[in-house]
Amino acid sequence: MAETAQYLTLGLAGETFGISIRNVREILDMRPISRLPHAPNFLLGMIDVRGSGYPIVDLRTKLDLPSVAATEATRIIILDVPMDQRLVGVGFVADCVFEVTDIDESQIEPPPSVGGRWKSDYLAGIGRKGEKFVMIFDLARLMASADMSQHPEVGSGASFAA
Repeated sequence: MAETAQYLTLGLAGETFGISIRNVREILDMRPISRLPHAPNFLLGMIDVRGSGYPIVDLRTKLDLPSVAATEATRIIILDVPMDQRLVGVGFVADCVFEVTDIDESQIEPPPSVGGRWKSDYLAGIGRKGEKFVMIFDLARLMASADMSQHPEVGSGASFAA
């Protein structure tokens, strides 16, 4: 019997990405974001959700994609991200959210090895939904990826309480 798992699928620069539904707290419409001085470029700032502050990450910037203006479809996805042996609430900005879908876990393949380096360390694997590929985020590696280390003021000592 096929093992399926549920993923929230989202759009980013015309590609489809997936996040395990276990990590998703809620999906919000885009809203004003309070900027943080000297934050790394992918950290847009903070928002308040029912009295709790969440850091907001621009997924496009994090993945070295060109920035675009928010549209009616832009969403903030509040996630539980594993960092330092605990779950931290973080908001990710996505171009759009598609649906929650089942993906056959036995069909998830590792990112292709093409020789040389390309940024694939943030992917847990690549699944399929019909004819489409769904790139599945490894949230811990995405948040720990190289551009965090380029900003010493945000080093491992910084923490964002959810």
